[in-house]
Amino acid sequence: MTRILVLLAGLMAAPFAASAQTVMLMAEEPGCYWCARWNKEIGPIYGKTAEGRAAPLQRYDILSPPRDVTFDRRVMYTPTFILVRDGAELGRIEGYPGEDFFWGLLGMILDREGIAMEPSG
Repeated sequence: MTRILVLLAGLMAAPFAASAQTVMLMAEEPGCYWCARWNKEIGPIYGKTAEGRAAPLQRYDILSPPRDVTFDRRVMYTPTFILVRDGAELGRIEGYPGEDFFWGLLGMILDREGIAMEPSG
């Protein structure tokens, strides 16, 4: 019984979902113009894309980073997009360079890391 309670306690205290899968973290802050622009141009479609299915978006406030993620370096700008697998940073896009560049940069990171994207359908 004790072993089961310890196991359940561990599961209930599970860290941020970034440690269990590949996710795209988005560091943002209130009043960020470029965050708002990303939200308008990419936000509504991100989760519907192959990239969004391969790396679901998880947002966080730049002042409250997830504690269970090992970042390569401190996040200084918003938005910053950080690809994370099993709690470790794989790559990042600092700032929002516009829709065309964003998709290209994200695709390069996903390709480099061997993250497969399933077509919609």
